[in-house]
Amino acid sequence: MEEDVERRIKSISKPETEEVGNIIRIAGPVVQAENLQGAEMYEVVEVGDEGLIGEVIGLERDVATIQVYEETGGLKPGEPVKRTGEPLSAELGPGLIRQIYDGIQRPLEAIKSEAGDFILRGVDVAPLDEDKNWRFVPEVDVGDEVTSGDYLGTVPETKVVDHRVMVPPGVKGTVEEVVSEGEYTIKDTIARIKTSEGVEEIKMRQRWPVRIRRPVGKKKAPGELLITGQRVLDTFFPLAKGGTAAIPGGFGTGKTVIQHQLAKWSDADIVVYVGCGERGNEMTEVLRDFPELEDPRTGEPLMKRTILIANTSNMPVAAREASVYSGITLAEYYRDMGYNVALMADSTSRWAEALREISGRLEEMPGEEGYPAYLASSLAAFYERAGICDLLSGEEGSISVIGAVSPSGGDFSEPVTQNTLRIVQVFWALDVELRNKRHFPAVNWLRSYSLYLDSVKEWWNENVNEKWHQLRKESMRLLEKESELQEIVQLVGPDALPQSDRFALQAARVIREDFLQQNAFHDVDTYCDPEKQFRMIEIMMEFYERGTEVVEKGVPVDKIMEMETFERLSRMSNVPSDKWEERFGHIEMEMNEEFDSLLEEE
Repeated sequence: MEEDVERRIKSISKPETEEVGNIIRIAGPVVQAENLQGAEMYEVVEVGDEGLIGEVIGLERDVATIQVYEETGGLKPGEPVKRTGEPLSAELGPGLIRQIYDGIQRPLEAIKSEAGDFILRGVDVAPLDEDKNWRFVPEVDVGDEVTSGDYLGTVPETKVVDHRVMVPPGVKGTVEEVVSEGEYTIKDTIARIKTSEGVEEIKMRQRWPVRIRRPVGKKKAPGELLITGQRVLDTFFPLAKGGTAAIPGGFGTGKTVIQHQLAKWSDADIVVYVGCGERGNEMTEVLRDFPELEDPRTGEPLMKRTILIANTSNMPVAAREASVYSGITLAEYYRDMGYNVALMADSTSRWAEALREISGRLEEMPGEEGYPAYLASSLAAFYERAGICDLLSGEEGSISVIGAVSPSGGDFSEPVTQNTLRIVQVFWALDVELRNKRHFPAVNWLRSYSLYLDSVKEWWNENVNEKWHQLRKESMRLLEKESELQEIVQLVGPDALPQSDRFALQAARVIREDFLQQNAFHDVDTYCDPEKQFRMIEIMMEFYERGTEVVEKGVPVDKIMEMETFERLSRMSNVPSDKWEERFGHIEMEMNEEFDSLLEEE
């Protein structure tokens, strides 16, 4: 693996070239230029007199087809196209956290301070502050043997994130020199490593092509629950750390709100949020709210462990195609430091639409609904960069990818949703009917699934309770029974059902309304830890079992529905975190006393 990494590094570490071609054809964001002998696929070029950023996506003799990441209005044939000699790459180093980038890693705040509220074409702003001093604390000594991924030292990037300065991929040798603890910029050399080919100068920053996966030691099977604090997700359709999930849903079903909840409450160390082709007002809300959110884990602002990539629907379409690769590359960089990273992509449908538009401009043979034939492989290449891994440094890190899908009209049979389903392991299906009933999160429990149930079972057994898997199975069986009984009720009415089935409907309603529903804007109910989730579903299923028992002994369902237990169960979700254990014990005891009194009356 190391030889392969070194070969790829050498192929992208080429000196800047002065070779210049000329524009011969323009079709929206797609430009063709001639006289570019030696150009390579996915090489970055500067297009036109303004130096617009573009990427080579097709080659035929000396004619290169280029997708331009900026607005091409005003370009004309004959303008120059200059090669840079390197692919589209992300700049990695201290200062990434708290940044807001566009799809090709241009810092929006820095652009605003330099150019105003609108991004000027051809604007060139460094992704990282090259003049800021960072306190570097070395962790190696002269003479130490180091290899790719080893930590040379740390930089306190924020109060909650220690940035680990790593040996770049493809570098292996002996530390010949390392600076002492002090203040340095990302341009300063902090170590020199003697390799078999000479001496390599190491700085706190490095560059990496966004379309190439960063190397790891070994991928492992996910097994630890990514705690989200959302009951319907953690208990019924869990996502493991290093896993992949899709959130498809029609307009207004709450995809963005769920991703906001996951970004705030999941127990990931780092959050990368990619707003890919979303409406400007939604992205504005994210950019306005995130800096104000308090991190519940640390009490610090949530932005101190978050990176935002904003590429709205009115921004150039080609940059939207690149934005997900920029986001996953930043996530891989922090994974390599041993962190658990959560990447939110909102939404992959807009990304697929960008692929479709560019494919049309290239006059490629269209696939289903006009999407390119390589849609499935492009989606797979993105999601496959998730995973939990043994790193080159010997530690463990993970990337969990949660992608929102926005099918037109909520039609899950469309190509993006169907191709995503073949790839991801967790499917959180959002339902328009549940939205209309004001049931949020609008996750349809009959259409959703998780393939990590067996993987996270051991985690639940060790950290919460061994009964979790059985309780989940029994409660899902009850919800499925409710769905079947509702069809009968639609035909003959509830009074035609036997008493046991009428009670099953009431017990399922308790789970549906008081467990599956969760108020994201309630101070307490917005987050529910796994222990509390387990006790809630345990008491609700105990209510179903005891109720079924008394119904079989002749107690009418109407009497059970008059019990005060109904009201107590509905309020369990709002019991504060420091009081629920005692309060739930009282609820369980009082519930059993009420059932016992009903039996005595009979």
